[in-house]
Amino acid sequence: MLCRRIAVVLSRNGWASRDSPQTLLRSSITNSVKSFSLKRSKADEQSFTVSYLISSCGLSPQTALHVSQKVNFRSAEKPDSVIALLRNHGFTDTHISKLVRIRPLLLSYDPKHILLPKLEFFQSIGIPTADLATIISSFPNVLDHSLNNQIIPVYNYLKRAILLDDKQVGRSFKHSPRLFCTNLEKKIVPKSSQKFDETLKKVVEMAPKPSEKAIVPILTMMLGLSNSTWEHKMEVFSKCGWSEDDLQLALKKFPLCMNLSEKKITSVMDFLVNEMGWKPAAIAKVPCVLGYSVKRRIIPRCTILKVLILKVLISKDVCLSSVLIRNDKYFLDRYVTKYAEEVPQLLDVFTGKVSPAELAIDYETCLRKLP
Repeated sequence: MLCRRIAVVLSRNGWASRDSPQTLLRSSITNSVKSFSLKRSKADEQSFTVSYLISSCGLSPQTALHVSQKVNFRSAEKPDSVIALLRNHGFTDTHISKLVRIRPLLLSYDPKHILLPKLEFFQSIGIPTADLATIISSFPNVLDHSLNNQIIPVYNYLKRAILLDDKQVGRSFKHSPRLFCTNLEKKIVPKSSQKFDETLKKVVEMAPKPSEKAIVPILTMMLGLSNSTWEHKMEVFSKCGWSEDDLQLALKKFPLCMNLSEKKITSVMDFLVNEMGWKPAAIAKVPCVLGYSVKRRIIPRCTILKVLILKVLISKDVCLSSVLIRNDKYFLDRYVTKYAEEVPQLLDVFTGKVSPAELAIDYETCLRKLP
């Protein structure tokens, strides 16, 4: 009876009924089962991928779930071989976790034929293992490009057209890995061209006595920036309170500030100006602070500084630039260990384990601007 009803419905909808109702019913059931099985299979793959990303790559459950939308594994064989290759080339758990978050598809690449030759090439031109792991984990997209058709041609061009040696090429890769994903033949004209000469002249004007070590990354960075990008960065600094003179001074002291992202520039300037009361012109005198991490360096040190000032343990006239620029050992000896008896939990404040409020210090007062 059911099969006859199905046949009637099919005929009313204009479907041919050469097959018997029983055949049509079996076909419909088979297709439904296949569709369900396929969905179940994909769900199982995603579940396995999420578990793998958490256990083997150090991702949080939320991040692993998000990343699993971009890559799926049926087994651990391929990603395990990729991770093993990375570890053999100096990648730590932190490097691998960061790389997977940025470019999860790399876990599905052939480690022997796609990844290994590129890692070996970069090492062959003198890039230290530790540096290579840091660079690749921050910009893994470079491994997406062909070694023979993209990476090696860029290397040859830098040596032939700009006359860099292997060490200089390595420094260029460290400061601007994106260069190896760019068609330099079209973007950067040869050494004898007008653009190269003009750019080199600008570099020399910014830093009248640049060393070879300094001039290579600066020149490479400037050749890689378009005029529109250069103008935009100048507008960003202007909005942050720098005058034309401030910008020129900063460029002479730290030309690579033009290679920082807009977000990085504004976040550092905002904290130093609005939270610490530092004048924009004063920052232009020590522009290297723009390259420091707000979370890991600037905020911890400034918090310690304000606690000590509020406790009247140091003068309000302390030089903020020296506080930020000096190395960790100097800072800890000078501003943390030295006052351990007066403020026993100062180290915990520095590491973020204890807030100023837990030291019976008004946090809002602690963040008040310096005079």
